[in-house]
Amino acid sequence: MKQLQAYSISIGILGAIDTYLTATILPVPVWVTFIAWASFFIVGGKLAGLKRSVVSNLAGVLIASCTLLIISVMGGSPLIAAICVGIGSAAMVQASKIPLLSILPAIVWGFASTVSTMVATDVPMTSLGWNNPGLVAAAGVIVGGLFGYVSEIWGDSMTKKQTVPTPAASHSSGSV
Repeated sequence: MKQLQAYSISIGILGAIDTYLTATILPVPVWVTFIAWASFFIVGGKLAGLKRSVVSNLAGVLIASCTLLIISVMGGSPLIAAICVGIGSAAMVQASKIPLLSILPAIVWGFASTVSTMVATDVPMTSLGWNNPGLVAAAGVIVGGLFGYVSEIWGDSMTKKQTVPTPAASHSSGSV
């Protein structure tokens, strides 16, 4: 099977499973898992891509969580929010100097996932429960990265590998 067909199957089925899980038993916005899933592929896939993607996404979640906490503590005016987001954005760029975090968009996706989780759930960043948007987004980027990893392994396992006959394989055995 060609790679795109195999990935269509693995990602399609796993996407349905992810959507069902996040709508029923896993209290994480489905878009967070899908963003992290895409991030996994963008940073290169495989085990190294999983590590890079999850760590980068989590760096974005951490920076966003700090940014949103400071905005909340300082009153949340549009001017305060703008200044804090500007500082948070600069922090993301600086974080990308670290080799493991060098793909800046993956950090940004973690940041955006956190902000959108807070807005969509209407739970403040100051919440101390498991529904804290930073914790929810962190769980989502980990789950999404794992879905990416599994979809890649499954898709690759269904991909027909092109084999080129070796010179030794083209000779009949035992006869000269």
